[in-house]
Amino acid sequence: MREFNIDYNKTFKGVLIAYLAIFVIGAVMACVFGINLDINFSGGTKISYSYTDEIKNEDIEATVKEQIKNDFTLTKSTSLAGDTQTFEISLIGKNALSAENQEKLTSALSEKFKDNNIALYNSNSVSPTIAGSFFLKSLVAVLITAVLVVIYVGFRFRKIGGISAALTAFCALIFDILITFFTCAIFRLQIDSNYMAVVLTILGYSLNDTIVIYDRIRENERLFPDLEIGELVNKSVNKVMIRNIVTTVTTILAVVTIIVVAEFFGLTTLRTFAIPMAFGLISGSISSIFISGPLWVIWKRYKAKKAK
Repeated sequence: MREFNIDYNKTFKGVLIAYLAIFVIGAVMACVFGINLDINFSGGTKISYSYTDEIKNEDIEATVKEQIKNDFTLTKSTSLAGDTQTFEISLIGKNALSAENQEKLTSALSEKFKDNNIALYNSNSVSPTIAGSFFLKSLVAVLITAVLVVIYVGFRFRKIGGISAALTAFCALIFDILITFFTCAIFRLQIDSNYMAVVLTILGYSLNDTIVIYDRIRENERLFPDLEIGELVNKSVNKVMIRNIVTTVTTILAVVTIIVVAEFFGLTTLRTFAIPMAFGLISGSISSIFISGPLWVIWKRYKAKKAK
């Protein structure tokens, strides 16, 4: 099998600059257009209606504006089987609709579009207080996961410097989480419960890649005790590069299939899961190789220089 011969310590700066460029673009998009939070995180109301035949978006919006004075968004989707068409009206933040106003809206839409068999499909309201509590609990879940990751990596690779291995792995995980977040900002995707599932999945995926690399470093350190730390990391990463590429490509192909299906059928829920997942998987593979390894080399060289 072909083996790569890349000096990852030399590519570190270029990869780091590429990451920073994405972060800057994402931050600008977030500042200019804001973050699109789901009602589970910001509070609000989502009402879905099923319908038949065709209805123009502007006609729906005109009818809704007669009943709702607050800002809202309108999205349409079709079921996978193609037998159900729905449109969803979303009000974010404090603009939640009361049950009475929802009934009035339903009556107005049914009256306006008598031939389209308008029917209430789904309704969900979340108060801003509950939404804030849910968001905080989600962040705590991610934080606990990250801390457990650091502890696990530090304990497992204590023979090659557990703390340094854990912290550099943690840095790579932070990069991956930021990539998924800024992907949502750039593509104007809604950050919802799917996003939290993506983050936790990427943490596991990226950590697995990093552990494979550290495992090979630990093995090669025993086999080649005289190798300089940079050469040791390069040799170890090049050994697992093919495995990393194959694993990443096969996983991304499955996620891309989900994206295609989501775009074809207009399935917003799948889009908010699959798109950040695809970029997170790519980042998880890159950060494990080009970020955590070289960072660990910098750390070890610094400690060695300081010891002298």
